Amino acid sequence: SMELYLMYNSARRIFEKQGVTVIRSLVGSYVTSLDMAGCSITLTMLDDDMAALWDAPVHTAALRWGM
Repeated sequence: SMELYLMYNSARRIFEKQGVTVIRSLVGSYVTSLDMAGCSITLTMLDDDMAALWDAPVHTAALRWGM
């Protein structure tokens, strides 16, 4: 949805002004609930081991890539 991408772009600019480098991002409705308002942002540190796991093929109900 366009609103999520607008929020992401605003957040990314704020992070980069603070010296935080965004390496990977997912924007979308991955975890939702009925009557949920607003959005959530999750950040994590990404080292080489975690990046390799992140980039590995995945096939779940919510995410699919590298298959």
